[in-house]
Amino acid sequence: MPEIVPLPADYAVWLTELKARIHGAQQRATLAVNRELVLLYWQIGRDILDRQGREGWGTKVIERLAQDLRNAFPEMKGFSPRNLKYMRTFAEAWPDGEFVQEVLALLPWYHQLALLDKLKSADERRWYAAKAIEHNWSRNVLVIQIETRLLERQGQAVTNFRLALPKPQSDLARESLKDPYRFDFLGLSDQAQEREIEHALVKYVTEFLLELGAGFAYVGRQVLLTVGDEEFFIDLLFYHLKLRCFVVIELKAGVFKPEHLGQLGFYLTAIDRDMKSAHDNPTIGLLLCKTKNKVVAEYALGDKTQPMGIAEYRLVESLPAELQTSLPSIELLEQALANEAGEDDA
Repeated sequence: MPEIVPLPADYAVWLTELKARIHGAQQRATLAVNRELVLLYWQIGRDILDRQGREGWGTKVIERLAQDLRNAFPEMKGFSPRNLKYMRTFAEAWPDGEFVQEVLALLPWYHQLALLDKLKSADERRWYAAKAIEHNWSRNVLVIQIETRLLERQGQAVTNFRLALPKPQSDLARESLKDPYRFDFLGLSDQAQEREIEHALVKYVTEFLLELGAGFAYVGRQVLLTVGDEEFFIDLLFYHLKLRCFVVIELKAGVFKPEHLGQLGFYLTAIDRDMKSAHDNPTIGLLLCKTKNKVVAEYALGDKTQPMGIAEYRLVESLPAELQTSLPSIELLEQALANEAGEDDA
């Protein structure tokens, strides 16, 4: 039986720190390899573009190049004709080599393919690339955010944050809300009632947090507040880590009415008095309704001093049919990538 050697008192702490350093080194090594790969692909794409422009290269030359590169580097993947064409498209889409080196090289190659396949505008690609880097999105999450039009929805809720909150918190709060919110992942019909939606949102809280965006932490559903010996229940309560404040979300399965803000304001007051610590910022309220009249919403918020926002939610798929057919789905993109890997292994 092996002898049991007594360990130093600080061994466990040191081991934890050592594991963290090793993990960090592995991550940095992976990022370095990815960076070099993306830059290599961009340079190959530039070369192909240049030679096509000067010498009129066609598809047959690219197919021959793919074969020669795979013969020369059999251990490397990514030299299929299809991927070489992606390199050319990549270089054509991003002619600024400095931007590629300083920004885009931070994203894996498959993220680059999603940006190329899903978006046509350079400005949109830049925006989604920056968000993917900022929030460390996986490729699947990036595709979901593009397909659900995050750029068009972010910061679009009707709010009074500019007057009710100081800068820069007011800007960050406004950008933290969307309009509309998409809850099609719940699988509910448009006739679903408030409690049914609440229950489904908690059941699929991971997807719900993804839709809410970075910074939201789930606190609870039907959170009990006791005021003057009476009980009140908040639909959904969150804490926003960047804003450093509680966020009360109230659901209304119908048209927005100005009186809804009275109830929401009562909840904000109760949270600020009974739950908020001295280090927290004022609580924010978000009223989610099935539909709203924007003018009515703006008037209703006009005299409110507490920070509130009003947005709609969608329970069913809201992408237009023409957009659904023009953009490949996640499944199609993954299948294409799998086929590419099969070509490279051949």
